[in-house]
Amino acid sequence: MSNDNHHSEGPDGKAPLAARMRPRTLDEFVGQAHIAAPGRLLRRAIQADQLSSIIFHGPPGTGKTTLAMVIANTTRSRFISLNAVLAGVKDLREAIAAARKHRDENNRRTILFVDEIHRWNKAQQDALLPWVENGTVILIGATTENPYFSVNPPLVSRSRIFRLEPLNKENLRAIALQALADPERGYGALTVRLEPDALEHLAHVANGDARSVLNALELAVETTPPDDEGAIVVGMAVAEESIQQRAVLYDRDGDAHYDTISAFIKSLRGSDPDAALYWLAKMVYAGEDPRFMFRRMLILAGEDVGLADPEALRVVTACADAFDRVGLPEGRFHLAEAALYLATAPKSNSTLAFFDALRAVEEEGRAEVPSHLKDPSRDKKGFGHGEGYLYPHAYRDHWTPQQYLPDTLQGKVFYHPSDQGHEKNIRVEMAQRREAQLAAMVEGFQAAPEALTFSPDDRNRDRWLQRAVNHGGIQLAGIRDRILAAAKINRHGNVLDLNAGTGLLTWEAVRRTPEGSVWALVSDEKTASGLHIQASNLKEVDRPVIMNGALDNIRDLISEKKQGHVRFDAMVGRNALLPIHDKAAAVRVAAQVLAPEGIISLVEGVPRRGQRIYDLVDHKRLDKRLVEKWISAEEAIYEDTDDPMVNWPPDDLAHAFDDAGLLIKHFQSERTAVEILVTEGVLSRWFPETIGKAKGAKASYRERLASFLSPDEVDQIRLHITEKLAGKQVQWTSESIYLVAHLRRQAAVLSFRF
Repeated sequence: MSNDNHHSEGPDGKAPLAARMRPRTLDEFVGQAHIAAPGRLLRRAIQADQLSSIIFHGPPGTGKTTLAMVIANTTRSRFISLNAVLAGVKDLREAIAAARKHRDENNRRTILFVDEIHRWNKAQQDALLPWVENGTVILIGATTENPYFSVNPPLVSRSRIFRLEPLNKENLRAIALQALADPERGYGALTVRLEPDALEHLAHVANGDARSVLNALELAVETTPPDDEGAIVVGMAVAEESIQQRAVLYDRDGDAHYDTISAFIKSLRGSDPDAALYWLAKMVYAGEDPRFMFRRMLILAGEDVGLADPEALRVVTACADAFDRVGLPEGRFHLAEAALYLATAPKSNSTLAFFDALRAVEEEGRAEVPSHLKDPSRDKKGFGHGEGYLYPHAYRDHWTPQQYLPDTLQGKVFYHPSDQGHEKNIRVEMAQRREAQLAAMVEGFQAAPEALTFSPDDRNRDRWLQRAVNHGGIQLAGIRDRILAAAKINRHGNVLDLNAGTGLLTWEAVRRTPEGSVWALVSDEKTASGLHIQASNLKEVDRPVIMNGALDNIRDLISEKKQGHVRFDAMVGRNALLPIHDKAAAVRVAAQVLAPEGIISLVEGVPRRGQRIYDLVDHKRLDKRLVEKWISAEEAIYEDTDDPMVNWPPDDLAHAFDDAGLLIKHFQSERTAVEILVTEGVLSRWFPETIGKAKGAKASYRERLASFLSPDEVDQIRLHITEKLAGKQVQWTSESIYLVAHLRRQAAVLSFRF
């Protein structure tokens, strides 16, 4: 156990190269940019010395212990290190006692690092829990096992989990060259020539393990005699002798087992037969139980293929039966046949509708069986059970519309057939039948007037009659999810919301980047204040960085936050460019703070191609000349060259991105139509009682028309619209541009050292 914020060398005074080259600061740390690069949560927490309990999880040699040592060198807290292989409850108690003493006497926190924490059993881990919970120690755990399986859930729930990935070849090459160049800790004082192909071999075979590449380099250098010129030459032959070949990683009781079967199932679901065969082969090679694989394929046949191909379940069942008769090795043909059939079959997960129905049963409680569906054999005479039931076989196509769901669930749709395979035909047929059932119910209302007098609180019947009415929240949620999905946001990403506004994108981005950071750009102090108030409910390190200003000043706004050379992995926005006069300049500025592999994902409304109010009503009762002037006036609104909302066509946006060095991957114009109810509020917004707008507000429709028409003509149009539309639902169409872009490849070669 070490009580100091430093670590000694080995007993002989010279530690192995891997230990000597262990980074001492974040600036020396190589790799794991997804959690350690500027702007990432972990880096910010280390720099601010505001760590909470964390667990590092990842393969050997990826930097778990190294990060703990960096924290030890950085923190003002006392640092204690334990290795779970060597230390027991007695050592833990001593560490806790020391931590309590320092807290009470010196008001100083203690960070307790437990390496290989998964080696402690449940009782040992439980002994640590109270002291983590009451803040006596801040835990840093390191494990090669999945902490969700190997660490007690109470400890996991109180810790942030950081997954460390195997280092890539570039990282490993950099680490090796760093060791050769360092004159104090490495071999910089010697003349060592590491041939490029030898370096490439070491980086390749090390399989993402920094310790492996350093151990191999140490062995190569220490065992190779100098040549006549005094240089130690490490060529391919020496490199091959210094490092062993990689072994297939597969543990039937650990992560490899669960991760590999997960990859196999996801490859089947994703219709990739090549990947499916690879993961299947890996499991067979490692000795996985074939019956386990068949069981998972049988589940997938029902869950992910379903009625898109009803044969899938029969084929997999037949293959499983055949395997039971044949066994290995010939049974591998049946494993492969089942996997290939599932991978190439059309997909549908519509059977998940059952769980929606199950949820409805749980939430609705007791739902009465409609009288005409009840069993008539016992009490038809007394209670009329079964009376009114329509026998489908007595009708054309053996079907007739009638009520089958309970009254409280009328209009509820559970089953949504996909448009794949066999189910594509079911989809059309089901839609037609549901429409017929809806029409039948409406006719029933007309025949029974009292059924029309229902309260707005009768949500189930209202849902049945008005399920086509637009729900703005649902629509916005769909737009939000589409923007963020296209941005390919990961848990460790730096994300910039270009138009935070109400926080529609900001808060979802915060949820999706627990180990990254979210920056929110707003255009006024009031909006910024609102976001700050909402953010106050989060821990300081979890809050978005809120910037108040214009997009063309984004670089200065970032610098003001003093968080380093931050580049964004994703920029997202909804109507972020719409109010900006010089959209091309704004795009150029945005490109300057985009990471080399970053993505910009936007949706921008195109008002000039949107709904015209004159198109919502017929003009039969209006003077023809007035109609022409009305149409001309409204069209002129959308040709105002001074209005940034309308003075640009979509092609201008595409050119702006191209000029800024951005390559557009996706540029799609979409028209949508929603049903809106023309209420008094809507009409008053179009035609307010008073003329003149508040400072900064946009002119109303009435004021716009008044620029081209006389007051009397405007009043005629207002009365006409009110008469035709008040209280009615109308279809409102709009157009939006969905745009996804990234830096051109030549720009992406820029390297950033963290």
